[in-house]
Amino acid sequence: MALAAVFFDVGETLVDETELMGGWADSVGVPRLTFFAAIGAVLARRTELASPNPDRPVLREVLRMVRPDLDVADAVRRRGGAQVFSVEHLYPDALPCMLAVRELGYRVGIAANQPALADAVVRSSGLPFEWLLISDVEGVSKPDPAFFDRILEISGLPASSIAYVGDRVDNDVVPAVRAGMAAVHVRRGPWGVVQAGWPEADLATLRLGSLAELPGRMHELAAMRRRQAG
Repeated sequence: MALAAVFFDVGETLVDETELMGGWADSVGVPRLTFFAAIGAVLARRTELASPNPDRPVLREVLRMVRPDLDVADAVRRRGGAQVFSVEHLYPDALPCMLAVRELGYRVGIAANQPALADAVVRSSGLPFEWLLISDVEGVSKPDPAFFDRILEISGLPASSIAYVGDRVDNDVVPAVRAGMAAVHVRRGPWGVVQAGWPEADLATLRLGSLAELPGRMHELAAMRRRQAG
């Protein structure tokens, strides 16, 4: 079946999480550069593909690394709504990309691991989407196959007609491919950059440096998808 829809991840795909992560560093009294370096160190361990815990395991491990004395569960509870991004944190290419993809005739959705409060933020963002799937609202998170099953359920489309766009190899590329979707990897943000060197990144049907590239390469993605299906 021909490619018909494109679903986008949120964090470091549509949204720049620099300030969100910087806010975490500020909240626990750690210099931002130290906090960001710890994120890179944790990612370099390649533990994510084997991790059964979808509740931001990297963040929790980073907090334990930079503040061994910290009650991590309490810190997460206290941070509460501050874990949610703001509309002004959208990457500059997010809206133009989604508009262009829709203009090309593709249906557009958003599906991401985000707290429940993100649902209202996304709905007020002005982004053009037909479907929205937020993990904490749905009660299922990536990389659980059930998350990708929900994409099929809410869209009513077969996996072969869907492309999933995300920055993470472990949470986005690998499970999307296993679900039968085309996977598009965006190499930006700490996850996107570090994991771009993983062998599993080659599973992506298309690899991008930014969302600005996607509209101009949709014909390539569609052609590659047809070849894969054939």
